[in-house]
Amino acid sequence: MDERIMAVLAEYAERAAREQVLMQTLSFEELSGRVDELLIHVGEVVAHFLNALIKARQATRILELGTSYGFSSLFLAEAARETGGRVVTTELSAKKIAHARAMAEKAGLAEYIDYREGDARATIAALPGPFDFVLVDLWKDLYIPCFDLFHPKLAPGAIVVADNMIEPEFSRDDGLAYRRHVHATPGMESVLLPLGQGIEVSRHAGGGLDAWGIFPT
Repeated sequence: MDERIMAVLAEYAERAAREQVLMQTLSFEELSGRVDELLIHVGEVVAHFLNALIKARQATRILELGTSYGFSSLFLAEAARETGGRVVTTELSAKKIAHARAMAEKAGLAEYIDYREGDARATIAALPGPFDFVLVDLWKDLYIPCFDLFHPKLAPGAIVVADNMIEPEFSRDDGLAYRRHVHATPGMESVLLPLGQGIEVSRHAGGGLDAWGIFPT
């Protein structure tokens, strides 16, 4: 990560620290009502892992479902810069896209990101694919419908990472349903990793890549 990117990540870290203090003062109902204001992201450990996976896979066609305020997009874009690829990222909120784009420009990574505003399902349907790497991190009840839309467009050996499989507790049922769905899909290998709030890492058959022995043999 170069200095421009590190400076932007420091801004995100400062914001996350402020909001963590705020969230501790809010009730569940208050937090639910203000969730769109908050920087809720995959976390640095998972973000670095995603970055490394993309580079190991040499993925160039990267899809992110759930831009939010653009934290994870930077890690995907930095990897895409190295692989000669590009990130397509989807988000409902124009406000969040504007913030994410501004941060990417400050980091020098905006040219590697294509922002798509609107329902992720419509965006996936309109994209031709194939995709080498997909990050799924949007409303949890959309994980399975989105998977069913992008699965036919996965390249051989494509990697799919879904966040929030273990935490928060209220989304565990959706996470479990998604994991069962992926495991039941022919041609998919999948494993749960206890990184961050829990990620499901899945691989489409045919790629032969298992850089760190993630998948059972």
